[in-house]
Amino acid sequence: MSALFVTLAALALMASGAAVAYTVGAATVLAFLATDNGRFLAILPQRLFSQVDVFDLMAMPLFILTGEIMNKAGITRAMIDLSMAILGRLKGGLGYVNIMTSLFLSGISGSAVADAAALSNTLVPAMRDRGYPVPYAGALTSAAAMIGPIIPPSIIMIFYAALMQTSVAALFIAGIVPGILMAATLFGANAYYARRDGHPGGRTDDVPAFWPALRHALPSLSLPVIIVGGIVVGVVTPTEAGALAVLASIAVGAYYGGLNGRTLRESLEHTVVLTGTIFMVLCSIAAFGWLVGHEGWLTGLAEAVTGLGLGQIEYLLLINVIFVVAGIMLDPPIALPLLVPLLAPLAVKLGTDPVHLGLVLCLNLTIGMITPPFGGVLLIVSSITKGDYWQLNKAVTPFAVILTVLLFVLVLVPELSLFLPRSMGFID
Repeated sequence: MSALFVTLAALALMASGAAVAYTVGAATVLAFLATDNGRFLAILPQRLFSQVDVFDLMAMPLFILTGEIMNKAGITRAMIDLSMAILGRLKGGLGYVNIMTSLFLSGISGSAVADAAALSNTLVPAMRDRGYPVPYAGALTSAAAMIGPIIPPSIIMIFYAALMQTSVAALFIAGIVPGILMAATLFGANAYYARRDGHPGGRTDDVPAFWPALRHALPSLSLPVIIVGGIVVGVVTPTEAGALAVLASIAVGAYYGGLNGRTLRESLEHTVVLTGTIFMVLCSIAAFGWLVGHEGWLTGLAEAVTGLGLGQIEYLLLINVIFVVAGIMLDPPIALPLLVPLLAPLAVKLGTDPVHLGLVLCLNLTIGMITPPFGGVLLIVSSITKGDYWQLNKAVTPFAVILTVLLFVLVLVPELSLFLPRSMGFID
């Protein structure tokens, strides 16, 4: 009954237009009172503090700030020029450049939204001017941005690690192979559409020379090396890597001449606002999580799964279907703390590796950001490019389907995500 009450209260508050943090928090407090647990409300301040008093969460605002600086400091332009020098002469060359640039940027920002916004401002207009259909250019940009939260660093993986007490470093390393597979899959899709639709190839005079482009991009390329290399070698923790990434991005931005006092202040302001929003959501979920445990909902869920006779793979497929639906309607920073504490522990109990589980759930929710009709990244790309939103939905659907197929391959073949962290000693 309490679960039904929370659901109805949350739906009513959402319908009123209240923010998600207020919606979940208020619905949970009402549920405490409705279930005669009001005397336990005094414990909430301690629960809220313990939810955010996690060392690994310190990395999150640092990587958010790195992504903000990246978008304002000219780093994106250097990555585009290098990608153009490598792939620009191929048929459908700007499509390949789009994907490769996202692959480069994913090693810096850890955010699909940041990557999509940066490339929508730069590559989509260039593709349109070369004769690519705007819906296709926007759809490819949206799909390629999905690599950002999977290749390390990843903001949403830090979320998951804090919720499940899992190694951030292991999750980061687990994302490398799936991220490369995503890029390879999108390369194949772009090749198909380039031949089918006659997309233009690069023009020799428009393609920068490789060595000058590489020299110009080397400061930018140092950022993924600092972040990923330091974690892999064991020199720094993910949080320390985030701090180094901020310092390095400031230095690189100053080198390119795109960073000044105003842009740095704007980056800091955006980081504070986004971080505050995220922590408010985490605090409201902490109250909900306590009620879940006290009311025995997890035990009830386990009994229901046992009664259905679901094994490890069947349950893993089931929660991925649930996450697919949730990802269409909710952003990852909201869906993760809502669903992971409720559904993930049983998957681990059934034998699923928590690192593998985190990788597939984070990828699942990321794909939701480009799944019609409510994908958050689609709204951003559409607004920046001023393209028709519904045409963009139609154009992105094949890419969303392709990435969803890859997701379920990763679900069924755990070694694709576990091989690297296991071989490097991050997991047993």
